[in-house]
Amino acid sequence: MSDVKPIKIAVSGKGGVGKTTIAAALLLLMARRGRRVLAVDADPDANLATALGLDAETQAAIIPIAKQAALIEERTGAKPNQFGQLFKLNPEVADIADTFATRHCGVDLLVLGAVPKGGGGCACAENVLIRALVNDLVLYKNEALVMDMEAGIEHLGRATASGVDLMLLVVEPGQRSVDSARRILRLCQDIHLKNIKLVANKVNGQPDRDFLTQALPDVEFLAFVPYTEELRGIDRTGRSVLDGAGPELAAVFEALLAKVEAS
Repeated sequence: MSDVKPIKIAVSGKGGVGKTTIAAALLLLMARRGRRVLAVDADPDANLATALGLDAETQAAIIPIAKQAALIEERTGAKPNQFGQLFKLNPEVADIADTFATRHCGVDLLVLGAVPKGGGGCACAENVLIRALVNDLVLYKNEALVMDMEAGIEHLGRATASGVDLMLLVVEPGQRSVDSARRILRLCQDIHLKNIKLVANKVNGQPDRDFLTQALPDVEFLAFVPYTEELRGIDRTGRSVLDGAGPELAAVFEALLAKVEAS
């Protein structure tokens, strides 16, 4: 599959809409096709490892980059969780994914972790390291990348956005989800991120489809993922999103990947 251009995808949406489910499905499908795939969990409420099917023991051994005190000090010259220090603004990050990612089912998972904010924002060493790392992963790594974002685009700046091939915005049929999607769309415009598509999740029939397409008429929907008990059951058992999906749901994810690659 070396002839396939590595695609860089950011997945965002309001908390709880299922963006992690969508990100995991895309990652696992690409990996099953023999591609080199990097998963980045950029949501402070990190759940991507569970959706990928990592067991509890493996997950417990993962230390988020924001909590790697020795790494932060080595690369930036400053201790984490301390403000007012001098530190390198361009730390070396090129080797971090290879060194700290956890491999599972052909997917290399990197968990960024939450960065504490002080005052009106965070110019701390942890934040500088993570922003440099995201920039490197998006712009310079020659592999497919799927980033499970927090409810927004916190980790993407204007320079980094130039390397993102697609922003997938996951919505569910509810007004709060729609309002969040509109806010994220405005943020994407601010950083000139133009290729944005929607994925509707937890869709229960035509009224839900109509509500979403009427509320968000100016952005293309790539998929309407049905509300199913399958997905709820998958989460309870610890299986990956794909391992627990029946044929119909798996077909929806396959069709989504095909549209993502064509976008």
